[in-house]
Amino acid sequence: MRLASLNVSPARPLRIGERTVMSGMGKRAVEGALAVAPLGLAGDEQADPSVHGGLAKAVYAYPAEHYAFWRTVRAQARVSLWDEALPAGFLGENLTLEGLLEKDAFVGDVLRFPHCELAVSEPRFPCFKLNAVMGFEQAGRLMSDSGWCGFYLSVRRPGTLRAGEAFELLPGPREVGIVELFRSRVAARRR
Repeated sequence: MRLASLNVSPARPLRIGERTVMSGMGKRAVEGALAVAPLGLAGDEQADPSVHGGLAKAVYAYPAEHYAFWRTVRAQARVSLWDEALPAGFLGENLTLEGLLEKDAFVGDVLRFPHCELAVSEPRFPCFKLNAVMGFEQAGRLMSDSGWCGFYLSVRRPGTLRAGEAFELLPGPREVGIVELFRSRVAARRR
């Protein structure tokens, strides 16, 4: 398992139809070591702290393995070319991970990096900003239907992170899986 990309962004304006909202989506990859504190990564901001950020949702991780799917559906929706790559951080994630999918992550699992530890806390739920960033109205629905939501992490041991670092998954109690929690909450919201 490896940290493929480390991504941050200040909150900035995002145009959605006729209005403009602040968003932390569209993060950009950074080189070198970056400090990780209890409220997240140095240089990163969340625009809506009622939904993102805080101690339980300090860092957002997303599997790199899902990027091919999003590239394909964006091309099918005719908002990008078939061979147009999506940059790491495009889905708003701080950590683009290789080797750890939602189906293998449970609340309480710990990702041990060389210089910090992060604990899996909950799934990410798509909001209206995802559709705008992805360029088509069904993006949030596709994330909900696929369960490819990524997950939030709390900072268990502050320190630093660097793209390319390997990490170890230390199993927690393994009682609540990210996919199961995500699907149950999505179903409850649809009722």
